[in-house]
Order: sequence, then structure tokens, then C-alpha cells
Amino acid sequence: MRRALVIVVVAAVGTLGLLAAGCGGTEITATPETVIGTVAQPTDAAPASIPEGDPAAGKTLFASSGCGGCHVLADAGTNGNVGPNLDEAKPSLEKAFSQITNGGGGMPPYKDQLTEQQIADIASYVVQSTSG
Repeated sequence: MRRALVIVVVAAVGTLGLLAAGCGGTEITATPETVIGTVAQPTDAAPASIPEGDPAAGKTLFASSGCGGCHVLADAGTNGNVGPNLDEAKPSLEKAFSQITNGGGGMPPYKDQLTEQQIADIASYVVQSTSG
């Protein structure tokens, strides 16, 4: 009987300890105070600087790459209805370059089909033609 009582008491104390640990406890997280070295950047991040684009070359590439099949852009005479209307969106150079490079929101990435310079040319053309 005494042995049974000891087992019950031990089990009760253990259960209370588990309950207490899960209630109102402080969450412990690792937070570095000092970072040594550099933080790795995602591989699909935009480059630190965008190459200077040629809007005239970008206009040709916009047409030959099929951009107008998805996007409205008055200067290019396109009326696609899948992607955003670029005349209304007026993207910044950084946004256009990043979107063309990495894709997103249904748009495929073009970093494997176009060079960085070609992407910069198209982005410059879009920005210039939309006053983005």
C-alpha cells in the first residue's frame, strides 16, 4: 500500500510539473547580440546596382520576348490582359528589373532566358514609357 501511495504521489508531482512548464512559461529564443561576418543574400536578389539600360533596345526586346502578350503598354501598342497594366502600374526601375529577373505573381522569371543587360534594357524601356 505504501508503495502504491509513493507511485501516485510521484505521478501527481510529475503531472503538475509538466502542466506548470507549459503554462505561463517564458519562451526562450536565440537572439544574437553580435553578428560576425556577413549575412548571405538570396541568390535571386536584385544586384546591388542595376546596369544602365537602353530603352530603345528594351522596346525591341519587349516585343520579341512576348511581354505584350500579357501586359498593356500603350507605347508598345500591346493590350495583354494576363499581367498588370504597365501604364497604370508605372513600376520603378528597381521593381521592373526585379520582376523581370525573378518573376512572381504568376509571371515567370526571365533570368535564365535574358541577360542582365537585356533585362535592364526592358526595365528601362518600361519605366521610360510609363513615366514610372
